[in-house]
Amino acid sequence: MDLLKIFSKNNTNSKTVAKERLKLVLINDRADISPKFIEMLKSDITRVVSEYMVIDEEGFDIKLTRTKRESDDAPIPALVANIPIVKVKEKNIK
Repeated sequence: MDLLKIFSKNNTNSKTVAKERLKLVLINDRADISPKFIEMLKSDITRVVSEYMVIDEEGFDIKLTRTKRESDDAPIPALVANIPIVKVKEKNIK
């Protein structure tokens, strides 16, 4: 599920867009995580990763999705982060 696709104004079928938006809302509701919490989490992750690497914050994407647990295939929420790394900071290379 791509957030840019959900909120962009392209020629996508409105039914498909509505379905994707509903999925996003349901996943957040089931995980009991507010959008504000996700933004706070994104900020914290950015701060920590930035201590070790230069990252492209424009390309940083974090979303909540669903996956299946390996032990019993039960659906569970999963946090997925896409963090484009520009370079590793020199002070951390040993």
